[in-house]
Amino acid sequence: MSTIVADSLYQQLVSTFQESDIQEPSHLTTLRQEAFGRFQQDGFPTVKNEEWKYTNIHPLINSTYVLDTPVDVETVDTRKADIPGLDAHRIVLVNGQYVLAFSSLEDEIGLVVKSINEAHTEANFEKHYAQHADKSDNVMVQLNTALNTTGVYLSVARNKVISKPIHIVHVATGEEAFFAQTRNLIVVEPHAEVEIIESFMTMDGAAKNVHNKVTEIVVEEHAKVQHYYLQVADAASHYIMHTEVYQEQYSLYNNYNCNLPGASFVRNNINVRLDAEQVESHLYGINLTADQQFVDNHTIVDHMKPHCESYEWYKNIPQDESTAVFNGKIFVREDAQKTNAFQQNNNMLIGDKSTVYTKPQLEIFADDVKCSHGCTMGQFDDDALFYLRARGIGEEAARVLLVHAFAFDVTSRFSNENVRQYIEHLVEKGLEKK
Repeated sequence: MSTIVADSLYQQLVSTFQESDIQEPSHLTTLRQEAFGRFQQDGFPTVKNEEWKYTNIHPLINSTYVLDTPVDVETVDTRKADIPGLDAHRIVLVNGQYVLAFSSLEDEIGLVVKSINEAHTEANFEKHYAQHADKSDNVMVQLNTALNTTGVYLSVARNKVISKPIHIVHVATGEEAFFAQTRNLIVVEPHAEVEIIESFMTMDGAAKNVHNKVTEIVVEEHAKVQHYYLQVADAASHYIMHTEVYQEQYSLYNNYNCNLPGASFVRNNINVRLDAEQVESHLYGINLTADQQFVDNHTIVDHMKPHCESYEWYKNIPQDESTAVFNGKIFVREDAQKTNAFQQNNNMLIGDKSTVYTKPQLEIFADDVKCSHGCTMGQFDDDALFYLRARGIGEEAARVLLVHAFAFDVTSRFSNENVRQYIEHLVEKGLEKK
């Protein structure tokens, strides 16, 4: 049963935790209690915290919300998240709740998908749940651990290559403003391979909604994961997301993070821990923002062992009065000799009122490494636009061509051709004159 109390979100959460009667194993209850204690000690992050310097969440939390609202699945329509030409298994989460009726997994032997609340007895759940993200210093993870009620557990068995992509559709819907906390755990066992595409969408007419999402991803020895985040939600939606990736020897993890005009507020934390030798990780981001949208991407690539490679390239294209933030950290620990790490952030501002904050960071404690990082900042090239228009190309088409050229370094690396074409089409739509 959902309730609203006439107080701040913080007081709502305290009351909800005190009244909680979730039925689960005792060690998980203890975990929740410890996490909530840490959340109460620190409180919500403020702009005085260096990691949240440009991300002010207080306009979001100085309100009351429905918590754990019931979902009317009869009104849900996921077509906004359709990707033309994509043949994929489908998982649908409505306000974080796994809805089996909308999901389509067929008979894929070696793939286990359950609601996070029904996965307590799974071996991979017992081994990995809250063992990775909770070691970060993100207090929003502690809040999620304490009060998450929904989410999905996904496990791929040893040596299993999933026959086609898994498309996870996150739907936000509701007639009253709501706050949802979703917890996901993905475990890919040794020598397994999977492609996961996550789309975030909002139902028409949805009230203001705020999501605190945490996803833990474990990529075991010789496993390979291709992972997409496609943010296509509407202005009513606001997301605070934390993704923690833990990699073992000879594993590969690629993340493609795309944010398009729509969701009013997006904060993505993506942390990758390379905790074995011969590990490879790639992080790519393309962010086209508009109106007064705010998108903040914080990444950490932590090289903990020798002979590993990481490659990171983010591009931001803010329009109108929107703001894009990139803060990327690479750590090379003392033991991580023979590391090869690359990071690049490029920014194209369209309009005089758009804003970018960027902070690429590289901290090296080893002496036998190849590492580089850089950043570029510029406005839309009016000379190039004039050149194209002088050759008979209309202004709108010329703008699209220039932005596509700017984004090409990132989009050309997408492993899924259907997703690449889909994102390029959305970029074109996002550039259309209002």
